[in-house]
Amino acid sequence: MSTPSADCVLCREAGGLPVWQGAQLRVIRAQEEGFPAFYRVIWIAHAAELSDLSEVDRNTCMAVVAAVERVLRTQLQPTKINLAALGNMVPHLHWHVIARHDWDSHFPAPVWANPLRARNLAREAQLQDALATCDAAIAQALARWA
Repeated sequence: MSTPSADCVLCREAGGLPVWQGAQLRVIRAQEEGFPAFYRVIWIAHAAELSDLSEVDRNTCMAVVAAVERVLRTQLQPTKINLAALGNMVPHLHWHVIARHDWDSHFPAPVWANPLRARNLAREAQLQDALATCDAAIAQALARWA
């Protein structure tokens, strides 16, 4: 792990709409057009890879990722949850936790692929309406890591 980097967007900025923050991690809701239930679990200290963390910290990170996944499954009943930790564009440890529905414009392809169909704006709006409750449930589920 290194000190915060002025060149790192996730060291400088929240990275999205803040949902929860603990001592080591924060959860944000990304503002990704067409994917309202796109969350990121971000390690606060600058680290590029999961293996940069101690075993205890790795376990904490993955426990938070799993807790966010569980809340999304319970609150939003998605067809599938996508987890990704790419870091190619932003080399700061973060996990994408994305609730996917079979009606989304890209499903079953990744959110970064080309769309397979037109966006369903009505269903996206319904999902958007459920997100404040979902965010509160995430914060409650993560309270023990505060």
